[in-house]
Amino acid sequence: MSEVPENERRCGYVAIVGAPNAGKSTLVNALVGTKVSIVSPKVQTTRFRVLGILMAEAAQIILVDTPGIFQPRRRLDRAMVAAAWSGASDADLVCLLVDAHRGYDDDTRAVVKKLKDAKRQAVLILNKVDTVKKENLLALAAQFHDEGIFTDVFMISALKGDGLAPLSKLFIDRVPQGPWMFPEDEVSDLPQRMLAAEITREKAFLKLHEELPYALTVETEQWEERPDGSARIDQVIYIQRESQKAIVVGKGGHQIKAIGAAARTELEALLERRVHLFLHVKVKEDWQDRRSHYSEMGLDFDV
Repeated sequence: MSEVPENERRCGYVAIVGAPNAGKSTLVNALVGTKVSIVSPKVQTTRFRVLGILMAEAAQIILVDTPGIFQPRRRLDRAMVAAAWSGASDADLVCLLVDAHRGYDDDTRAVVKKLKDAKRQAVLILNKVDTVKKENLLALAAQFHDEGIFTDVFMISALKGDGLAPLSKLFIDRVPQGPWMFPEDEVSDLPQRMLAAEITREKAFLKLHEELPYALTVETEQWEERPDGSARIDQVIYIQRESQKAIVVGKGGHQIKAIGAAARTELEALLERRVHLFLHVKVKEDWQDRRSHYSEMGLDFDV
């Protein structure tokens, strides 16, 4: 695509906002064509703003995957919601992603109110439409249309990849003319160390289900490039209480081994080389209240 003349290039930010678990990360990954943001059935899996970079025709579309917007209860919640709204306020185009099966729920209603208060127009994207009857979908679309802030409506299944081509075309047409902001072979602004930690956190969520809702985070402590082209990655899974260690490690270490194996498999596919992954579990009771941890995630500690 580098042969595209400078004066024909387009570039802009498209923020994907919505209630938790609407499918924002799944949509960004599907549009970019590779994993840039982790996904799990657990709400608030995305904790900070992630950029996914989509190259399409003469346009570089910078997709802002934001944490789900919900009623915050603790410091981490407040920081996540602030990051979501920051991503939306700075964007050239805002898209509200709605789980069509869940419908117009209270969380989504709060997002719409905030968009209205900010006098922001938005593109409505109804996701998971394959799970809803057509007549119900049309009624849901009409309900949102009556709010008066939506310029376009798209019906998609991010998981199956259905309906994404027309959505991409809209982004191409709507982002402003201007130079590309990232190298054209870049798919995300997330450093490899953070993406690796996020992938392990995703696997931990999937293996542990609801047992450790907010008690867990992952940090990449060391990344060593080896002479044979492989990488050694040492990571720490931080938990808040000593009693949680047994849950993460599992009987005979089976749980931590399963988390490590799943993470290593995905990392090797992403990095296209052999990975030696070593996981350690440590107790850090106050990790949710450490300023340094928020800085690493690009979150505002003082919000």
